[in-house]
Amino acid sequence: MKDVKQQTKITFKGQEYPCCASLTMGVIGGKWKTVILYHLMDKTLRYSELRKEMPTVTERTLSLQLKKLETDGIVKRTVYYKKPPLKVEYSLTPLGLSLLPVIKAIADWGDSVIDRN
Repeated sequence: MKDVKQQTKITFKGQEYPCCASLTMGVIGGKWKTVILYHLMDKTLRYSELRKEMPTVTERTLSLQLKKLETDGIVKRTVYYKKPPLKVEYSLTPLGLSLLPVIKAIADWGDSVIDRN
């Protein structure tokens, strides 16, 4: 008889995933999350600066994706109330920083595809 590995579900932030790869893609998958993380790799950015880096994303989509990344503990949102206008900055959390090798590998792969074609 074959040994059948018992499949266990992984739970992260109240969401169930069938495997670790599914969890990773659930957190960074989609069209814009990885792009947001790419732009936050080396620096903290304000919302308007992120919009300039990603001119084709709608404001609604960017806002929703940032909220999801914040909920997942990947992005930190810092609000400065000291003087008007209100200032909001986004940066990577320690958990978000742990994704840097993955984000860099994705970006490097894209560069290699461009180089080959």
